[in-house]
Amino acid sequence: MRIGVLGLGRMGLPIARALAERSTVVAFDPRGERRRALVRAVDDTGDSARLELADGVPEASEGADALVTVLPGPGEFEASADDVIGALPAGALWVDLTSNDPRVLAATEGRARSAGIALVSAPMTGGPAAAETATLGFTVSGDPAAIDRAHPLLEALCGGVGGGVGGVGRITVAGDRIGDACTVKLLANLLWFGQVAAVTEAMLLGASLGLEPARLHRMLADGPGASTMLSRDYPAVLRGDWMPAFGLDRVVEELDTLSSLAAETGVPFELSEQVAELHRQALERFGPADGELLVARLLEERAGTPLREPRIEVNPAETETT
Repeated sequence: MRIGVLGLGRMGLPIARALAERSTVVAFDPRGERRRALVRAVDDTGDSARLELADGVPEASEGADALVTVLPGPGEFEASADDVIGALPAGALWVDLTSNDPRVLAATEGRARSAGIALVSAPMTGGPAAAETATLGFTVSGDPAAIDRAHPLLEALCGGVGGGVGGVGRITVAGDRIGDACTVKLLANLLWFGQVAAVTEAMLLGASLGLEPARLHRMLADGPGASTMLSRDYPAVLRGDWMPAFGLDRVVEELDTLSSLAAETGVPFELSEQVAELHRQALERFGPADGELLVARLLEERAGTPLREPRIEVNPAETETT
């Protein structure tokens, strides 16, 4: 099987390498440093027989049985769509792993279908470490027959766990409309980003009232407001780790997508819009930095009360030896 891969960033490169263990992979990224990283990976592992570098989007797509797009966002996906649809052969499968805009996906699916291409949306759960170990999770949507075709490919990236399409494991079907999976992914991320801001405000208030942050966190994580974010992810804030695997500009892009969807549908979105606005202010303060927890840092700065333990630098010459 010949698979094209577009996007060789933190997620795309390990995904291309994982797929090359089973199939011939022809990959491309417009950024030169990422193409060079693929060349180094091939040189280091000797995978040249199955992992190749393409000269562009059309070359990665031509003759492919399946194409996997692992792109930063809907803008990059939309920009590559013409070349993909023009080069992929009729009957090919296109699996998009991008955290995309459901409206962009819907428009592209119609064009792809007219060219005989089956498009499936499968946004990922898990960061670069999960991509490296092929333990990603996927929420998928699209035509059921196309999802069935995509299942073996996705299974290669999630360690074969999940018990089949539509099960309760690592591969979960959101619906048969192409945008359903990305809608679920965006809403899940909205709740996560909102909890980061809400928990940080609660932690800062507790700290200002004399509670020790680490102990306060443990008690909140055991309380009625407990969540996966609070117990599993929030300790990163206490370490001063802003989770640099995802850029703040991409966080704002996702929240802006939801804001525009809410405006189009006319549903109440006041609280979520405040979450989005806080992240826009964090982007203005820190720029497009890597760190999906940077809104917590913004709130710390405004409160003048860092929650993380201060790092104490010790001069080795002053350390007593026993």
